[in-house]
Amino acid sequence: MSDKTVGLWLYKNGGGDKIQQTLVNKLKDRNINTITDINLRGAIAKNEHILYNDIKLDELDLFFSYNAGEQTQYQMYLYKALDHVIPMINTFKALELTEDKFHTSFLLRQQGVQTADYKLCHRDDTHHLKSIMEQWDKMVYKPTDGWGGVGLTKIENQETLDMLMPFLNQIDLRYFYVEKFINYDNTDYRIDIVDGKFIACYGRKANKNSWKTNITSGGSVFLREPNDELVNLAIKAAKITGLDIAGIDILYDKVKEEYIVLEVNGIPAFATPQQEKLGLDFNEKKISAIVDLIDRKVNKK
Repeated sequence: MSDKTVGLWLYKNGGGDKIQQTLVNKLKDRNINTITDINLRGAIAKNEHILYNDIKLDELDLFFSYNAGEQTQYQMYLYKALDHVIPMINTFKALELTEDKFHTSFLLRQQGVQTADYKLCHRDDTHHLKSIMEQWDKMVYKPTDGWGGVGLTKIENQETLDMLMPFLNQIDLRYFYVEKFINYDNTDYRIDIVDGKFIACYGRKANKNSWKTNITSGGSVFLREPNDELVNLAIKAAKITGLDIAGIDILYDKVKEEYIVLEVNGIPAFATPQQEKLGLDFNEKKISAIVDLIDRKVNKK
């Protein structure tokens, strides 16, 4: 029996349970043991150990957490602690960065990757927001730590901004992050990267009553081939943010006539059984790449 043991916490919906079992089987073939369903919500920290059902998580050879929908502050707090002592996929530093839209955009722009034009301003600086509105014509308010399109608000005029401000003040935000609305064709590219390598690309399209391409916001998936420019852009964005596994959302800006990185996601979903029927067949390739990544990390340790 191998002395390497990996902890796993994967989402179960949308075929996630099948993904997990395939991952477990492939790791077993590499003589790597697994402990599944380690939800840090049920863990406690006691002296020098983080315990989950008497398992000392800090003594694992690696922890792979892949569940976007159930993360809490407590879980992320323990995730950060574990990241100090054992290999993680993704690292806390990379995941924390990409959970914050401002810091992600700021870093990408610093490294020469084009994103939507953005502004971060203090909540009391409503005059600045109004001047931005006049300059941009249309903009999008984004919670800096949201995902799946939740909380995105398109601001098309001063009246919309005036209606939004009391709500934002009520939830006691200290700052506002807004992006210039990109003139695009209501579709995007989602490109999956694992360990710096291209895995897959597909498209997402907003429904006729929306501008959001996110699946959780009513968008739909379709087959789409990338070009070299898109793949290289996605690989660069993943490298800059430090993600081992990344899903890069890219739009084509019709005004600037260039590709724009809209989002960098640290937990991009596998194809669901329904999406696989449409022809999205990258799950096996992605799982194999993740197994190679885990194998390399645990044996490096």
